[in-house]
Amino acid sequence: MGKTLPPGWWRPSLMGPAESLLVLDFGSQYTQLIARRLRELGVYCEILPCTTPDGEIWERNPIGVVLSGGPESVYGDGAPAAPDGVLEPPVPVLGVCYGMQLLARESGGDVRPAPRRSYGPAELEHNGNGRLFRGVPERFRAWASHGDLVHALPEGFRRTAGTGQARIAAFENPGRRLYGVQFHPEVVHTEHGAEILRNFAFEVCGAGGGWTPRSHAERTIAAIRAQVGDGQVVCGASGGVDSTVTAMLVHRAIGDRLHCIFVDNGVLRKDEAERVRSSFEEGLGIPLQVVDAAERFLARLKGVRSPERKRKIIGREFIRVFEEASRDIPDVRFLAQGTLYPDVIESVSVKGPSAVIKSHHNVGGLPKRMRLELIEPLRELFKDEVRVLGRQLGAPEGLVNRHPFPGPGLAVRMLGAVEESGLDVLREADAILEEEIRSAGCYDDIWQAFVVLLPLRTVGVMGDARTYERVAVIRAVESRDGMTADWAALPHELLVRVSNRITGEVRGVNRVVLDITSKPPGTIEWE
Repeated sequence: MGKTLPPGWWRPSLMGPAESLLVLDFGSQYTQLIARRLRELGVYCEILPCTTPDGEIWERNPIGVVLSGGPESVYGDGAPAAPDGVLEPPVPVLGVCYGMQLLARESGGDVRPAPRRSYGPAELEHNGNGRLFRGVPERFRAWASHGDLVHALPEGFRRTAGTGQARIAAFENPGRRLYGVQFHPEVVHTEHGAEILRNFAFEVCGAGGGWTPRSHAERTIAAIRAQVGDGQVVCGASGGVDSTVTAMLVHRAIGDRLHCIFVDNGVLRKDEAERVRSSFEEGLGIPLQVVDAAERFLARLKGVRSPERKRKIIGREFIRVFEEASRDIPDVRFLAQGTLYPDVIESVSVKGPSAVIKSHHNVGGLPKRMRLELIEPLRELFKDEVRVLGRQLGAPEGLVNRHPFPGPGLAVRMLGAVEESGLDVLREADAILEEEIRSAGCYDDIWQAFVVLLPLRTVGVMGDARTYERVAVIRAVESRDGMTADWAALPHELLVRVSNRITGEVRGVNRVVLDITSKPPGTIEWE
C-alpha cells in the first residue's frame, strides 16, 4: 500500500549500520523524538512514512518497528492503516498512542472515544507482567496525549499497565511480538521513558547497541572517498555547525580537492564573513573562498516585505552566485551539503498523511544544469548528533555551540521591507545581545538568542528631546532540538544591561521589548 519514497531520499552508500530500528510515522509531533531517543541508547533508527509498502520495510531488515502516534482516530474515515505484514511481523512491533490503538483495532480489539481526553501528565501503574516495564518502578508519571482509548483487548493480548483515565494504558502479545503503550515514552516528561524504550530495543528486539555519531563518521568518510574517487568537490559554507562538520568530513576524505565557498549575501550578522573565514582557514586548516555579493542581494531585496518572497529571492540568488563561483573550479563533479535528517523528513513529507512542513533550500541541491552529484554526509543525523560529531572531529567549541542562524539571515529578523540602514541597526543591537549573553555565561545554556527589528516606531525621550524610533525585540529560547522551545528566562540584570546598551549605543532604537512566547504556539523565528 502507499507510494514509493521520492528517488534519492535514502542513500544506501551512507546508510546506517545493519542493526537498525524503523519508526513508521503516522503524523505525531513526537515522531522524531522516538528516533533520537533510540539513537541515544546506541541503536540506529530511521523514520519512514506509514504509507511505506511492507516490502520496502522488510527489505531494510530491521530488528524492530515502532508505530508512532498521530492526530487521527483509528475508526475515522481515511485514518491511516498499518502496512501489510505489520500485524504478523517477523520482528517485534511497538505501537505508541495511535500506534497502540491501531494494533488493537486491527487485531480485533475495541477502540472508542475517551470519556475525557487526556493531554499532559498521568500517573501510570504497571502490574509487573510486561516486558517493557522490567526494572521500572511500579508507579511513575507518564505523558499522555490522546482522545481515544482501547476499550477492550484483542484476543491473545494482556493488559500490562493503566492510568486513572485509561484502564488499558499498555498491552502486549509476546507470541505475535506486538506491544503497545498509550503514553509517550519518547518525551522527557515521561519518567523512565528511556528505560521503556531500552527494554523494547535490547530485551525485546535483541539490539546489541554500539551506534554512535563517530561510527557514522568513519563509515561516511570511507563512503565519500569511494564516491568521489579522484574528483573535485565544492561545498557551500555558512559558518554554522552543519556546513562546517560537512566540510570537515569531506576534507578528511579527499583533502585539498574540496573547495569551500562562502557567500556574503548582505544580510549576515556583524563581522560574520571574517569570523567564518578565520574559523575555516586558521581554526580548521580548510581554505575558504569568500564571495562578496552583498550589493547584488540587497538590490534584489529592496522593497520586499513578504518573508516567503525574501526566502525565495535569497535562495535563488545564492544559487546564481554559487554557480558562478563554481565555474572557476576545474572538473568539479560533486556538491557537498549540510543537509540534516529533519530537513529530509520535513521536505519529503515522511509524515505519511501529513503535509510537507517547509521547504529547505539545501535539500535537492543546485540546478540540474550544474550536473553535480550530491554528497550529504549528515543526511542521517539530528542537530545534537552533529554537535557531538563536531566535537569528536576536533571542531572548536565556540563553533560547535554556535546558535543556529537562518539561511535568509537578518532579512527575516527585520520585519517588513529590507533596507541597509535598518540592517546596520539590527546588526549592532544583535551584537550587543550576544556580547552580554556571553559575558553573563548564559550563551551555551540557550538554544538561540537574537534581536528582531519591528517595522514600527514609538515615541521616546532622549536628552530631553522627543524621539520617534524603532522597536527592538529580544528573542531567547531554550530547546533541545528546535522542534519545541520555551522562552529563556534571562536574568533581570542582564536584560537591563542589554536594554540600556541598545537604546544608548544603537542610533535608531528607543524601545526594547522581550518576547516570552514558547513554541508552540509561536515559532522561534518571527518570519
